Amino acid sequence: MDKNDKRYKAYIDILKEELLPAMGCTEPIAIAYAAAKATAILGKQPDRVLIEASPNIIKNVKSVVVPNTGNLKGIEAAAVAGVVAGDADKVLEVISSVSDEKRKDIKTFLESKETKVVKSESDLIFNLIVTVFSGESKASVQITDYHTNIVLITKDGKIVYQNQAEEKADSSTLTDRSTMNVKDIVDFAESVELSEVEDLLQRQIDCNMEIAEEGLKGDWGANIGSVLVKTCGNDIQNRAKAMAAAGADARMGGCELPVIIVSGSGNQGMTASVPVIVYAKELGVEKDTLFRALTVANLVTIHQKTGIGRLSAYCGAVSAGAGAGAGISWLHGGRLNEIAHVIVNALATTSGIVCDGAKPSCASKIAVSVESGILGFHMTQEGQQFYGGDGIVTKGIENTIVNVGRLGHDGMSGTDKEIIDIMLEEV
Repeated sequence: MDKNDKRYKAYIDILKEELLPAMGCTEPIAIAYAAAKATAILGKQPDRVLIEASPNIIKNVKSVVVPNTGNLKGIEAAAVAGVVAGDADKVLEVISSVSDEKRKDIKTFLESKETKVVKSESDLIFNLIVTVFSGESKASVQITDYHTNIVLITKDGKIVYQNQAEEKADSSTLTDRSTMNVKDIVDFAESVELSEVEDLLQRQIDCNMEIAEEGLKGDWGANIGSVLVKTCGNDIQNRAKAMAAAGADARMGGCELPVIIVSGSGNQGMTASVPVIVYAKELGVEKDTLFRALTVANLVTIHQKTGIGRLSAYCGAVSAGAGAGAGISWLHGGRLNEIAHVIVNALATTSGIVCDGAKPSCASKIAVSVESGILGFHMTQEGQQFYGGDGIVTKGIENTIVNVGRLGHDGMSGTDKEIIDIMLEEV
């Protein structure tokens, strides 16, 4: 792909927009970010907090530990962490530096001041409004569509900031992803000047491998990574699954190490990258080859998620597992034909795993999704594939991706509502 091609710049921009550092599960961190921003606008410590969140946000925050809070869970803890100890300038690392004294202050605030959560009335899947009050004064921050997309800031009823995206579905200010396709992704990965993406990808390698290693060493969540290592051996296929799962063990358990996210998700970021990095080390490939393989894995993941949406009843690890399989295929010399078959094989196997929020079992879903991506790769190596007409698989990789997007976005909307209703009954 020529550097002067507008698609070339688009793919560079997409990687820069997507490969961001975040500490903790991104939905609670988005709440902390909004709360920290609102508190800064208010200009004083609030005495109460109101959080209006769409059901999918509630689903993804309910069961996950908020980092740096002393093992606190839930929306209230995330918001108060942002109010008491957040630095909005750090965006998705908003609560990366919290002292022991501030942790005590978070608990005191939760115990002594009102923090209320209500369902958002908006039809948007991702909609969050955090309002903080001090006496008669108040300030609010609204985020829609993705975790850092602030669309409205008000103070005492007056607009401080507003963009054209407010309350408008599909209002993203991100680079258009609708023209992405696997052929162009492979072309871009093969031709991209690595100096333009090297820093992004090296940061992904460093951060995501560090938290994966911590997940294996520590006692986090259900310790899926450790269980896999202990019970299933040390071959490359199992190590790839175990390392990716271990990163989620630590992350869902409140580990304070940052991860590099993809499609707004740290779990997807780890699923897409860690198996590729583990295979690259095993194969002893050059760093340039790893960078190009990660470019494939990341962009294939993003491409699949474009049609599904950031929050859905469809587990995003499935998309990332297929992306990892595509990256592993690249490491072994696979190009468009092979990579397309890997993706289809993986999607035919695990599409339909449900997302029931962020929690320890995300690690096991990651392991299964990586297994599916690796199986898709091995099938392709052996000349095996699923064909059009096999369930949701249809002729042509892009057509199959469209089908999966329909399944995740449209077909599973009722499933999503039922999952949320089930989870909220337990609150």
